[in-house]
Amino acid sequence: PQSLKSSISVQSVSGLRTFTQLEELVLDNNLLGNELRLPELPNLHTLTLLGNQACPNQLVSPDKDEDDYQRYRYFVLHKLPQLKFLDTRRVTSRELMEAEARGAFMKVVKPKSETVSQTPEYSVSFYREVTQRSRGGRTTAIKTSY
Repeated sequence: PQSLKSSISVQSVSGLRTFTQLEELVLDNNLLGNELRLPELPNLHTLTLLGNQACPNQLVSPDKDEDDYQRYRYFVLHKLPQLKFLDTRRVTSRELMEAEARGAFMKVVKPKSETVSQTPEYSVSFYREVTQRSRGGRTTAIKTSY
């Protein structure tokens, strides 16, 4: 089994696309920001990004909360449904169902360049959906990027 644990200040994971057999990826406490793009890693079953801006939690960003973290998990699981562990927490069947249904809407994907990559990559930029009810009883969803 292939495993990668980082103990240096990693800022990008673009070189990982050649590690197609990678099963475990631990990138805790690095310099991975919201622009992180994860290559398709079909055999990956464990991913942890704790301590990075890309993983929104109150330890790294006091302005983030558990809802932000759960949206992050749904999006990552939508893109990498084969994961068994994400950030040291076991992936639940409920999370996988929710990720399949709503995970694509938990992130805003912005291309980094005009060129098209042969290997799919996934962006880690979040938005928060706020629901408002108008006087006419209609529901409006407002998406705010952060």
